[in-house]
Parts: sequence; C-alpha cells; structure tokens
Amino acid sequence: MQLDTDIAALTIPQTIWLWFQANLMDILGAFAVLVLGLTIAGLISRSVSKALLKSDRFDETVARFLANIVKYALWIVVLVTVLTQFGVETTSILAALSGVALAIGLALQGTLSNVAAGVMILVQKPFKLGEAITVSSITGVVQNIGLFTTELKKFDGLFVMIPNAEVWNQAIVNYHRHPIRRFELIVGIAYGDSMEQAREELIALAQEDERVLDDPAPLAFVASLDDSSVGIGLRVWCVTADYLALSWALTEAAKARFDKAGLSIPFPQRDVNLVGSQSVLAE
Repeated sequence: MQLDTDIAALTIPQTIWLWFQANLMDILGAFAVLVLGLTIAGLISRSVSKALLKSDRFDETVARFLANIVKYALWIVVLVTVLTQFGVETTSILAALSGVALAIGLALQGTLSNVAAGVMILVQKPFKLGEAITVSSITGVVQNIGLFTTELKKFDGLFVMIPNAEVWNQAIVNYHRHPIRRFELIVGIAYGDSMEQAREELIALAQEDERVLDDPAPLAFVASLDDSSVGIGLRVWCVTADYLALSWALTEAAKARFDKAGLSIPFPQRDVNLVGSQSVLAE
C-alpha cells in the first residue's frame, strides 16, 4: 500500500526513469533486434533487387518495386518482433495490421488495381518504350511505362496518359513487335480493262521497289467485283520500319503506272433505265 502511494507521488519524468530502469534489458534487446533486423532487411532487399535486375523478364521499375515490397514486409516482421519484447501480444498486432491494410486497400482500390496492372505490363512486356501501339482506340508511341500510368505520344504530337488498369484490360495492338509487316493495296479498274495486265503491272511495281521483300513474294489478285470497278489487290511484305513510307510510295506509283499502261481507275457510276416514253422530273 505504501509502495503504491510512493509511486503515485512520483512525477512523470521520475516515472519514466523508473520504468526505464526496470525494463533496461528489454529495451536494449529490442534496440538490438531493431538495428539488426533493419540491416538484414536492407541487405535482403538489395540482393533481391540485383537478382531481379539481372533477369531479362523484369523491368527495372518492377524489379525495384518488388524489392521494396520485400523490404517493407521484413520491416513489419522486425517491428512485430520488437513489440513482443515489451510483452505486446502478436495476435493483437497482426489484427491491427490487418485492419489497417484492409482500410488502405479499400481506400486505394483503384490505385492498387493500376499498380497491379502496371506490374503485369512490366513483367509480360506487351510493348516497350519507343514502340507504336493502339490501345483503347488511341494510337501512339510509348514514351513511359510507370506503375500507375502509361504515357503515349500520338502521331500528331499530342500527349496521352492512360491508367494501367485500362491499358491491361484492353486489346493491345503492337505495330513494332514483329520485324516485318504486310502491306495490302486495292486498286479499282474498269470492267473493260484486262485484269491480267493489272496484276502484272502491280507485281512489276512491287519488284522495282527495293524495300519490298522477296520472301514472302509479292502477290497480286482479284480482290472484289464492285459496282463500278474490279478491285485488283497487291500484297507485299516489308521491314516494319519501312511500312509507312512504302505504303505511300506504292499507292502513288500504282496510279501513275496504271495511267501509263492505259488502265483506268473509274469514278463511281450508275446506269439509269427509263421505262416508258415519258419521264417526269420532280423538283
């Protein structure tokens, strides 16, 4: 009874000093565990980061992100171990951490989905920096791939930022992933013109351009029978980097070559037959 009265008479600094003396060994042990645990966590995190960076499957951004996850997980283990030195029950600590994690997860649900999608993009690599893609009806060159967003530069110079969750949930068309691409040109000729001659002219046109690959070989064919013309098709393969310039060049050269060969590219036309001897014109 007298001891309780004496303790109650102590000031706050005196009470703290008394508690410090009584728990000195526990404090020193907890401090040692904290320093040693944080040191080991840092070493493991750096080792994981170096190992992931050496792998071709992991981008630098995702490698550092995963290494940080390992580091923070080890920090939590160290913190729980330190608190147990002072008699705090592990179950209560884990319950509190679970509640905090759940609250954070609900508050950042959209952000975390972007992070998860960003990790999948960096790991699966459906596109890389500098490649032209189409995603979510937007076409542009990839400028940056982050954990939250993907940045594109459209061909007209406009900047576009797309959340990673939206990118990952859409079909992605990559125009630069394969080394060669096929270009198809359809040119309409009159029904009275020679289809064989038109095919020969297109094949000769393709063979004269050095950018057209010999394998697969160029192919000319009758593509369609339209209302006013016969569609003659040309399919050629080229290096992906030459695709745009080659498409422009072949389209222009086809018109000039057909004009020189006497093959007409007819305008849309329609024949109108009048029944009876009189026609009525309505204004």
